[in-house]
Order: sequence, then C-alpha cells, then structure tokens
Amino acid sequence: MNKVILMGRLTRDPEIRYGQGENATAVARYTLAVDRRFKREGEQSADFLPCVAFSKNAEFAEKWLKQGIKIVVVGHIQTGSYTNKDGVKVYTTDIIVDEQEFAESKSASSGAGNNEYNNQGAGQAMPPSSQPGDGFMNIPQGIEDELPFQ
Repeated sequence: MNKVILMGRLTRDPEIRYGQGENATAVARYTLAVDRRFKREGEQSADFLPCVAFSKNAEFAEKWLKQGIKIVVVGHIQTGSYTNKDGVKVYTTDIIVDEQEFAESKSASSGAGNNEYNNQGAGQAMPPSSQPGDGFMNIPQGIEDELPFQ
C-alpha cells in the first residue's frame, strides 16, 4: 500500500499550470514543510516535501492555499527520473495529493498566536462568525411526528 498523511505548512504560494487542449487540466505544485518528530543537533528540524495536485485539488490550491498555511495532505508517493539539459539523470520523489484540507482556523494561520498549543486544530470549533444567530436553525413546532427517529 502506498499512502501518506502529512501535516505541515506551505513554504510558498502554489505554482499553478494548466494543460493545453480542450480538457485543460490544472496542476498545482507546492512544497510542504513537515516538522520532524525528533531533532538532532546540527540537523534541520523539518523535511521539505514536494507535492503535486491535479484537477479539482489543484484549483482548490490555487484559490485557497497560500504561503504559511497549515494543511493536512493525504496522498501517495511517486518516484520518477529524467535527464536534464546537461545529460545528468535526475531522480524525483513527489507526493501526489489525493485529499487536502486546512489544519487550523484562518485566524490562527494569520498570526493570531504562533504558539502551536494556542492555535486551533482542524477538529476544534471555528471562531464565531459575524453573522447573526448561533449557527443553528430553528425546528418548526410539531415536526417531531414527521422525524424518522425519536
């Protein structure tokens, strides 16, 4: 099985390209900085992993992902190789994105507290919106008899 789940921050805005032709497919490339669990003295504290998203995932990346945003990526590893203009064979390893989602609230990613323990995670409630109400809709009177569960 070839499956990876990563959480990290974008090192820069995604680079978006579109294929040619009638069915031009969007391709987004970005680098995800993923903190290492254990850090040795003198070594870098994160790995910088190249990610590639296609079609709807690429369009999502173009619209919503920016440098510094913390996201979760689910995908698979793909290796390849090519010969560069100097005749040297170059080996590549990319994360092909199958799913991507935000890992923190917008206010946390915009610098409202850079401490990891103060930031809200993906599973926590978002801050209240500026819209009136509490986000719940009112259930009309007498509808209890029509509900399929009780």
